[in-house]
Amino acid sequence: MAVAIRLRREGTKNRPYYKVVVADKRSPRDGKFIEIVGTYDPKKPGHNSVLKMDRVEHWLGKGAQPSETVRSLIRRNRKQAAATPPTPEPEAG
Repeated sequence: MAVAIRLRREGTKNRPYYKVVVADKRSPRDGKFIEIVGTYDPKKPGHNSVLKMDRVEHWLGKGAQPSETVRSLIRRNRKQAAATPPTPEPEAG
């Protein structure tokens, strides 16, 4: 089965909102999917996507092909994760 990571349109007329899903390449845009791996809101300024990067990496490792838009979202999320300093762990005591 050929698998793709792509956008599934949600929201209303003139107010799009997308879920990033893993789906069979042959299924329709808003049809059945295997797993939801994130969200994307193009109308929201700034950081407008949330991805479960561990699941995205899992599916990419299995050979899933991301769409062009999803590929750019993955790139943006990786860049932001690298720029964000890790949170310090609380001291025991």
